Amino acid sequence: MTLNTHRRGPVQVLDAPDGHDVIIEGRLDVHTVPDIRDAIHAVIIQGPGELRLHVGGAEIGDATGLGVIVHLHRRATRAERRLLLVDASDRTTRLLRGCRLERILAPSHTAVTVAPLTA
Repeated sequence: MTLNTHRRGPVQVLDAPDGHDVIIEGRLDVHTVPDIRDAIHAVIIQGPGELRLHVGGAEIGDATGLGVIVHLHRRATRAERRLLLVDASDRTTRLLRGCRLERILAPSHTAVTVAPLTA
């Protein structure tokens, strides 16, 4: 059940009883990362629960795009929230594996199953 919806640029935030669903669409690169980072920082401090990043409609365009996901994972961990990647594309999965980040950023290919990001 969705309680509230917020949209800021390429990010849509859905408030849920057990946390937040954040839908990221479009290209993650040096031009879009500041808006995405600021929007998700605001979500992280809103309270407890899971923070699910839906990245099926997103494309990591450069190292900045990948770096913001790692940064958000660390920020969520410090705030005692669990960050999950949902519906990562094959390209995103290969990129994580190629950078050896699959251990902490383990994506899932379906919207039903989510993969926890563990450090």
